[in-house]
Amino acid sequence: MYPSTLTQLARANPFSAPLFTLQKVEEPQQSVQRTRRLAAAATADEEFSCEFGSSKYYALCGFGGILSCGLTHTAVVPLDLVKCRLQVNPDKYKSIGNGFSVTVREDGVRGLAKGWAPTFIGYSMQGLCKFGFYEVFKIFYSDLLGEENTYMWRTSLYLAASASAEFFADIALAPMEAVKVRIQTQPGYANTLRECVPKMYAEEGLWAFYKGVVPLWMRQIPYTMMKFACFERTVEMLYKYVVPKPRSECSKPEQLVVTFVAGYIAGVFCAIVSHPADSVVSVLNKEKGSTAVQVLKRLGPRGVWKGLIARIIMIGTLTALQWFIYDSVKVYFRLPRPPPPEMPESLKKKLGVE
Repeated sequence: MYPSTLTQLARANPFSAPLFTLQKVEEPQQSVQRTRRLAAAATADEEFSCEFGSSKYYALCGFGGILSCGLTHTAVVPLDLVKCRLQVNPDKYKSIGNGFSVTVREDGVRGLAKGWAPTFIGYSMQGLCKFGFYEVFKIFYSDLLGEENTYMWRTSLYLAASASAEFFADIALAPMEAVKVRIQTQPGYANTLRECVPKMYAEEGLWAFYKGVVPLWMRQIPYTMMKFACFERTVEMLYKYVVPKPRSECSKPEQLVVTFVAGYIAGVFCAIVSHPADSVVSVLNKEKGSTAVQVLKRLGPRGVWKGLIARIIMIGTLTALQWFIYDSVKVYFRLPRPPPPEMPESLKKKLGVE
């Protein structure tokens, strides 16, 4: 029999189980069975397809990441193409509108889809690692911190888990990102993935596909830290100050609307934080033999912000759709979805909070 008061506590707080133990009493002697659950991942009246933190849970979260990143980045390839060309050739491409018109005039409408294949493959692999490993590291670090520290340091937890996940995600993304930028920013170099990969390898070897990994870390790690931490805290604040009822009383479609809004807000901040490094990556992958430091010096303080408006529009929409798709996958597969965190009862007693 599980003590009812502890069970209620577990249901009330999404972060109450890093080191949380339920005791199972067996007759004629007592024994303690330890179970590791991140708090309140489930409620008594809701059935889930798997245990929170199980292998199946991580696998389905990774699948959700593949869909959310692969599909959304591929959908905005035309805008991404224009953004990259604004960054590497601002003399020719004056603005977003001008970039579209020049591209269509020179390459036709089909030219706007250049780089879609490496985009889909690369960002699908990135999404697998980004969302899958985020769930892994969030539970791992939460276990290390304990119940009360997990709540008090939850923003730091989100930042550390997302940074750790993105480190590996960028290694998976780097080769296809290099191919994509080369196709999009060097007209005449190659038009397809099959044409570009052997050509790059013949000219620069394996290094051609990984020379941009450090700038990718510079761009993507701050971006992802902002993406996850800002999203998690925005969801928390929306349910606390904006949504007129608790999440438990909201329908699944209503919850997904909150997810989309929080995702868009997070996306705007993501774009601003990561844009200078994105400019460096675009120029670096276009040129042979350049280093990130050389490109940064050449662009200067103003040059690194070229294309920011296009990136805000792209990343804001992108991030909102990614979180919407990811949360929808969790709903569809009936995965545990912890509600916004609440202060543990033990911490309330220590702080004298009612």
